[in-house]
Amino acid sequence: MGVLIQRLFFLCRRFTSADIVKVFSFTAMSTLVKMLTGLISVKVVASIIGPAGVALVGQLNNFASIVMSLSSGGINSGITKYIAEYKKDEDKIKDCLSTALRITVVCSLLVGVFLILFNSYLSKVILLSPDYTYVFIIFGFTILLYALNLMLISILNGFKEFKRYVRINIANSVVGLIFTLSFVSVLGLPGALISAVTYQSVMFVITLWMIRKLPWFTWNNFKRKISGVLSRKYLHYTLMALTTAATLPVSQMLLRGYVISEISPVEAGWWEGMNRISHMYLLVITSSFSVYYLPRLSELKDSVEIRREIVKAYKVIIPMLLVAFTLVYLLRTVVIRILFTPEFLPMENLFFWQLAGDFFKICSWLLSFLMVAKSMTKAFVSTEVLFSLSFVILGFLFMRMNGVVGINQAYLVNYVVYLICMVVVFRKLIF
Repeated sequence: MGVLIQRLFFLCRRFTSADIVKVFSFTAMSTLVKMLTGLISVKVVASIIGPAGVALVGQLNNFASIVMSLSSGGINSGITKYIAEYKKDEDKIKDCLSTALRITVVCSLLVGVFLILFNSYLSKVILLSPDYTYVFIIFGFTILLYALNLMLISILNGFKEFKRYVRINIANSVVGLIFTLSFVSVLGLPGALISAVTYQSVMFVITLWMIRKLPWFTWNNFKRKISGVLSRKYLHYTLMALTTAATLPVSQMLLRGYVISEISPVEAGWWEGMNRISHMYLLVITSSFSVYYLPRLSELKDSVEIRREIVKAYKVIIPMLLVAFTLVYLLRTVVIRILFTPEFLPMENLFFWQLAGDFFKICSWLLSFLMVAKSMTKAFVSTEVLFSLSFVILGFLFMRMNGVVGINQAYLVNYVVYLICMVVVFRKLIF
């Protein structure tokens, strides 16, 4: 018995000393605050605008994620990678920062002009009504601030400033909640739509204030001319980011649009509510991926070390997923009652399929992140396009048989096959 206890104690110490666990502890407070503010926001917004309003905001959020990726040139993962890779070379760091700034400003200005000029068309296509042109005009004028904020946070991530990164995220979560609730409380659905496309731009001021004294944050590091070599390297990440931006959000918009028009706007709201819950409980995992996993894989060169890092991540994350997802499933009715209104109770039928799909999604991400870290552009783009297309096709097929729950069933099937695909792509590294 004594030997068993010692063994368990040794395993616990080894587990808690792992770098990825340390990052989890760094990001735990930030994630907790973000989850709490998200819970409050979802509850208030859902109670004011109802399932149909939640579905409409979901449409706008999907479109906003595409536009926001375009506004940054899609280079933010590249910024994190090359800052982590070149952090000991001051000259290359200046090239990275200067090139990133110029690409970000040019892309965000172009996207902003597009949003303003085509506001009427976008209102009809995205929000299915000509009454929301003002949302896209406001979005066009504020998107530069969003892009600059994302660039600064990506730089911070590349330098592995974990604690400051956490503090900025906490501040952003709190301010974002206040901003969103203020708009929704006063304006209702229009306020929810406006806050969806502007609250992240407000964060730029907060981020700017909190990084103002860091050694790399000087104009001297940003004033060089654009580097052709780095621009070409960033282009790989642009292609990957734009592919992601043009696949998953578009596939969700197509499926949600079908539910709204052919089944019911209320049921579309249930599915969007399930997506919101999924997003919240995955925050812990995705935050740690962004803060620790991408920079770590980027700086590793030896295949043995990469394999060791991936295995370590699986050992940490899989048990956490199983425990967390089991609890969420058992408490699904309680979760719905806390987060939403009684109108959303039928969405409990979606939980099993969504949770199972998310499990396989994270398992596959532990491998697919390697494509981003190592600039495997062709493999990344082809798999993203293929599996987003298969998700849409499977979604339509399953919906015809089982209604809105069919989307979640298609989601599970899609990510099981995606995980198998990732194992095949990286079979030499794994085995």
